[in-house]
Amino acid sequence: MPIISTAGLTRTFTGRSGPVEAVRGIDLTVRPGEILGLLGPNGAGKTTTLRMLTTLLPPTGGAATVAGHDLVKDPAAVRRRIGYVAQSGGLDPQETVRSELVLQGRLYGLDRTRATARAEELAVDLDLTELLDRPTPALSGGQRRRLDLAMGLTHRPEILFLDEPTTGLDPGSRADLWALVRRLRDEHGTTVVLTTHYLDEADALADRIVVVDKGTVVAEGSPAALKAAHGAATLQDAFLAITGRVPAPADSTPVAV
Repeated sequence: MPIISTAGLTRTFTGRSGPVEAVRGIDLTVRPGEILGLLGPNGAGKTTTLRMLTTLLPPTGGAATVAGHDLVKDPAAVRRRIGYVAQSGGLDPQETVRSELVLQGRLYGLDRTRATARAEELAVDLDLTELLDRPTPALSGGQRRRLDLAMGLTHRPEILFLDEPTTGLDPGSRADLWALVRRLRDEHGTTVVLTTHYLDEADALADRIVVVDKGTVVAEGSPAALKAAHGAATLQDAFLAITGRVPAPADSTPVAV
C-alpha cells in the first residue's frame, strides 16, 4: 500500500483578476521508505502541493491519503504521523537549542522528562550536543538547519517533508544533511519527500523523481530512467528537456519512465 496517494489534487486561489489554478490535478503515489524528489520550476505548484500534503493548506478538489488517513477528513491524524521542515525554518530567537527541542517534545505530548531525553537523543543524532545551551540566533546556517530537522523528527514521524532543505548551506553541511536523509531511510524506514532546486541533490538522494510543471505532473521515474529517456548526461539536462527549456537531443531514443 502506498504511504501517500493523491488523485486529481487541486488548489485554486482567488486573485484580483480571477481564479488562479496553482495545482491542476496532481496524481501521486509514494511508497513506504522511499525518498521522493518533487521538482519543478518556480511557480510549478510543488510548494503548494507540499503544503496541502502537510495539512497547511486545504485542497479545493481531488482526494489524498497520507499515512493511511484522509487528508481532508482526518488532518489531525495526518499531522501526528508526519514531520515538516519548511524552507524558512521556524526557530524562536529567544530560545536555546535545548529549550526549542524540549518545547517541541512537549507540544507532541511528551512529559518534561521524556521530552528532555528525546532532545538529548536528537542532539546526538544531529551533532547538536555541544550546542544545546546556545541561543538559536548564535547558530550558523548549517547548525540551524540541523536543529530544524531535529524538531521535525521529535515524534519519530513515518513521513518527513523537506522543503528545499539545503538552500544556503555550504558543501560540507549539504553533504551532512544528505547522509542524514539516507540514514533515516535505511535505518528507520522513514519516507522522505523533498523539494529542491539543486538537481545534483535530487540525483544523489532521490529513489524516484516527480517533475511538476504548471500544476500537473509532467514526468516521473528514477533519476537514471529520466536521464535515459531524454538522452541526457545529467539530471539537469533531463529536467530542462522535460520542462521545455531546451529540446532533447534529436537522436535520443525515449524510454518508459
